[in-house]
Amino acid sequence: MVMLAAVGVVAPPIAGNSPLSTQLKPLNTSAKRRVSTVFAQDGFPSFLPKQIHSIKDPFARNLAVRIERLPVTMTSSDSCVMSSCIRPSIQGKTDPVVLLHGFDSSCLEWRCTFPLLEKGGAECWALDILGWGFSDLERLPLCDVESKRNHLYQFWKSYIDRPMILVGPSLGAAVAIDFAVNHPEAVSKLVLIDASVYAEGIGRMAELPRPITYTALELLKSIPLRLYVNKLAFNGIPFSTSFDWMNVGRLHCHMPWWKEATLSFMASGGYNVASLIKQVKQQTLILWGEDDQIISYKLAVRLHSELPNAILRPIPACGHIPHVEKPDTVTNLILKFVYNGHC
Repeated sequence: MVMLAAVGVVAPPIAGNSPLSTQLKPLNTSAKRRVSTVFAQDGFPSFLPKQIHSIKDPFARNLAVRIERLPVTMTSSDSCVMSSCIRPSIQGKTDPVVLLHGFDSSCLEWRCTFPLLEKGGAECWALDILGWGFSDLERLPLCDVESKRNHLYQFWKSYIDRPMILVGPSLGAAVAIDFAVNHPEAVSKLVLIDASVYAEGIGRMAELPRPITYTALELLKSIPLRLYVNKLAFNGIPFSTSFDWMNVGRLHCHMPWWKEATLSFMASGGYNVASLIKQVKQQTLILWGEDDQIISYKLAVRLHSELPNAILRPIPACGHIPHVEKPDTVTNLILKFVYNGHC
């Protein structure tokens, strides 16, 4: 159930004479040809599922028009993955803030907080973790933990290549810890939000026969289950809002390779990072909704005690996904941490 919970204007292209272009690594000629820039008439990228048109949330619609695909070469297979992300539209004065998402979700999880962080002067990226989101996985790579780590590293090396402030909500916190321990040179600080870091992988689900796993994936995608998870994840939102947010949270499930990519991750056993927590060297901000019904606040206290250099900030009257439910509070805390190192 922990994993199930992780569900403006168009920014102009970064021109060669833009101040931000001096900070970003330029694309080579072949890479430029492969960047997805085809848009439908309504402004949404053409690779997004057609169900994007039924979403009403203005924050989701505004952020969706900024999603693009950038080529990332996987060293493990020497294959190129056209990787979906949202690039920054401003040059920040600090390390870039890189936003991950939770299990079986997408960069649209940051629809409410991303524009506020940019308004506050942060240079933000929002990335889709390999296997989820809106990347082109027609030539399906492995989507296990090692491949997800390699994909994130190659993305960072290709387009950022300087220490970043890595933000991980829910299972994204496990992704962030795994990455920070294995590539400490790439991460200056961590922000962990309602972190799912004590689960020992996905348990016996990894051992299920393939037909049963396929049935489980259909259930994972189903509207009733997603609505139930929203009821657990958020504090008393109206049904109409919950239904729309459910559509945002399952939009990536309409990608043709979603089922096989998720199956690849599940078959690998998932993340097990509890033993890595005490190895984290980066200063870490822990944010946690006090009313989280998915992961107990008691685990926030435990995580704070086990991380060598951490700050814990509870968020009152908030559930499992504060960056959607309490974006102003999350933005203020992250910005203070980014600029001052405390909050």
